[in-house]
Amino acid sequence: MITIAGVIGSGKSTLTNLLATELGTKPFFEPVADNPVLPLFYKGNEIANKKRAAGDKDATNPYTYLLQTFFLNRRFQMMKQAAQGENNILDRSIYEDAMFMKMNTDLGNATALEYQIYQELLAEMLNELKHIKQDKSPDLMILIKVSYTTMIKRIQKRGRTYEQLSTDPGLVAYYKRLLRYYDAWEKAYNLSPLLIIDGDRYDFVENPNDRNTVLNLIEQELVNLGKLKPDRFAQLKQQRSLTTK
Repeated sequence: MITIAGVIGSGKSTLTNLLATELGTKPFFEPVADNPVLPLFYKGNEIANKKRAAGDKDATNPYTYLLQTFFLNRRFQMMKQAAQGENNILDRSIYEDAMFMKMNTDLGNATALEYQIYQELLAEMLNELKHIKQDKSPDLMILIKVSYTTMIKRIQKRGRTYEQLSTDPGLVAYYKRLLRYYDAWEKAYNLSPLLIIDGDRYDFVENPNDRNTVLNLIEQELVNLGKLKPDRFAQLKQQRSLTTK
């Protein structure tokens, strides 16, 4: 099982699709398009920030816990399905979710009680995964690291209204905080091998040569882990070199 991590706009969905197509495996995408809670969450953030600015220090986002449990449930379902095959790929996974809930609790968007209940639910799901997959952790975690500037450019390009700084200027602080939490998450992550992809250096979305470089990096790591045969890697590498000439 391969999981892809990264901040909003880092290119997780694109890389998930590229890698699944390359390996002939199944991609599992983050539930965004069919997520009725996500726009409500962003609106709830805006309302909560205005209330705090007006003096209500205890104002929370009423949709935070709902959003996080929605994601947790969907990702749990996807992980159970992905565990049934080899080298299936998840666009974000259950292993990042606790970071988002912790950040929203620190921000005051969720209560300490909600965070506690969420943690208990997550622990139970992780325990259940042990019975589905011999080891509850992925075989490879790929983290796409991008700067704030790259993050914002890609958010603007994909055009989801509720993610735009023009819609909610308060998202500047939220996005910068998210990058700091990802830095801490990266340092603490120890459940599986972790491969870092420099999303500022390699534009695998637009640049074919960068795309080949990133795919080579990932596939070489899979060979090192015994999850991809060397001759298959050589074949894939040759096929891609022919298409970019």
